[in-house]
Amino acid sequence: MSAGRGAGCRGCGATGLARVLDLGKMPAADDFPPLDTAFDNTHPLAMDQCPVCGLAQLAEDDTVTAEPRGVEPQALRDQAAAALGGVADAGWLSGGTCAEFGSPHGGSWLPLLESHGFTETTGPADVVVDCFGIMHEPDQRAAFTARAAATAADGVLLLQFHSLAAIVEHGQWNALRHGHFGYYSLRTLRRLLGAAGLRAAAAWEFGLYGGTVLVAAVHGPAELDGVPADPTLRRILAAESAMFGDDPETAATAVRGLQRAADSQANSLRAWLERETASGRRVFAYGAASRAVALLRLAGVHRALLTAVADASPAKQGRRMPGTDIPIIAPAELVAAQPDRILLTLPDLLPEIRAQWPELEGRWVLNPTTQD
Repeated sequence: MSAGRGAGCRGCGATGLARVLDLGKMPAADDFPPLDTAFDNTHPLAMDQCPVCGLAQLAEDDTVTAEPRGVEPQALRDQAAAALGGVADAGWLSGGTCAEFGSPHGGSWLPLLESHGFTETTGPADVVVDCFGIMHEPDQRAAFTARAAATAADGVLLLQFHSLAAIVEHGQWNALRHGHFGYYSLRTLRRLLGAAGLRAAAAWEFGLYGGTVLVAAVHGPAELDGVPADPTLRRILAAESAMFGDDPETAATAVRGLQRAADSQANSLRAWLERETASGRRVFAYGAASRAVALLRLAGVHRALLTAVADASPAKQGRRMPGTDIPIIAPAELVAAQPDRILLTLPDLLPEIRAQWPELEGRWVLNPTTQD
């Protein structure tokens, strides 16, 4: 078990963290340089896992960047509405005040809560929402404490996260990025909530990003040794036990599978792009997403293999993908170029972009490792 962060676990403070994924030096995924600049600052990018609470976490981060604001995908908006509807149907929306811990990626549940009759407050709220926000907090222990303090004594914290089990199952190694400090199994999340005086009372699962979980947490002692009453909580915990086992080394071994996935996916992408180029086909990509940065960098992709990446965010257009010479263009330029293949970096976007640009039908590629 290799040494991790000298400062200890971001969640519980334990030492002896295991290094489970190391991508070497990478450019900051939220720093899209001007197209006419060739220099990139690179920074170590690795994931450690705590042997005590199980938190998978960003090992270190010395990046300081201002992220160009992205455009919130329709899939994320649809999922938020569906999630809040499920919460309401289950009877978890009571009281009249709400608060939100936002995410730097944009989007908000506050308008949805207002449509249910809630009013935003700065004091402890009846309903507190955190949708993919807490992972951006370097001090995870303090972040959970802050969310507990913001939740009224008889209120509920609705916390949504990208499941570590889904990340491991689908080989989503490039979910690791600078600025994302925590990656949670439900088992770990219950421990961190419990340390802040909260317990997970209910959960909902969604297919977004390959597998996300929404937890309803309330004040009260954690039930870490008991069997949760909520059937979804029981199902998720059982699946995690099968995947990660019951000891730290078994869990670390499972997460280390991401290293193999990283190497395999990068090599496969490079080989596919080289085959496409040799065949005379022009390949573009859609989605200047943070997780595409590490993939293109690790695969050594350049504009002779991938002509450009289209993105709906005006703040990214006219810049380039970090660590490469590949320009970021507007979707209209992608349509005008009429490429032979379009690599989709975020599969969740497919329904939205197919509806927007039917003239590009048949050119989208989600998994280039299996594409002929």
